[in-house]
Amino acid sequence: MDADARLTWLGQDAPRAEWSDEELVREYQTTGEPRAFEELVHRYERELYNYLCQYLGDPEMAEDAFQATFLQVHRKCRQFDAERRFRPWLYAVATNQAIDAQRRNRRHRLVSLDQQSRMYSESHDLGCLIDLVKGQEIDPEEHVELNERKEDVQQAVEQLPETLRQVLLLVYYQGMKYREAADVLSIPVGTVKSRLHAAIRRLEHYLKLPRSPSHA
Repeated sequence: MDADARLTWLGQDAPRAEWSDEELVREYQTTGEPRAFEELVHRYERELYNYLCQYLGDPEMAEDAFQATFLQVHRKCRQFDAERRFRPWLYAVATNQAIDAQRRNRRHRLVSLDQQSRMYSESHDLGCLIDLVKGQEIDPEEHVELNERKEDVQQAVEQLPETLRQVLLLVYYQGMKYREAADVLSIPVGTVKSRLHAAIRRLEHYLKLPRSPSHA
């Protein structure tokens, strides 16, 4: 059932919270209904803001990029093909806004350890990333050591090249499928896989390095 048919089936009285992203976009495209746009903003407010914080490492820059993203959604809404998925398109717009923000504020490009620690702790246990890097389950006795190494993982993520960090953020932290990340970044699925593999290998290498004296 396409977006138009399902909108008819749902009826105009159905709560918009039950509509798909594509149905909300379709309504906004055809009627300019502000409640459809407001529902999209509400639906992605926390998720997209966290992504931009992770990408930019600065809450104020992330807030500006978030506002700019939905301004572009408003301006380019009619260009969106409602037969496609909205989420990858939204993230493509957000990523472009983040890149523009980085160009304007190069000094903020890298995330400070303190900021990144706060942002990751809201939604992810970095021990899970170490699980991914190691490719195995973590024994309970290792949790203390993992907690001590969270800063190491955060620093390793900071030091990844931007192309690798983009893929890691989208696939691992945002939970996107390879095809979705490929659509966001306008690259082949194979490139997403190879970049994610390269990112994990770099993190794995970093975690195998001797710890600095400051951690002793």
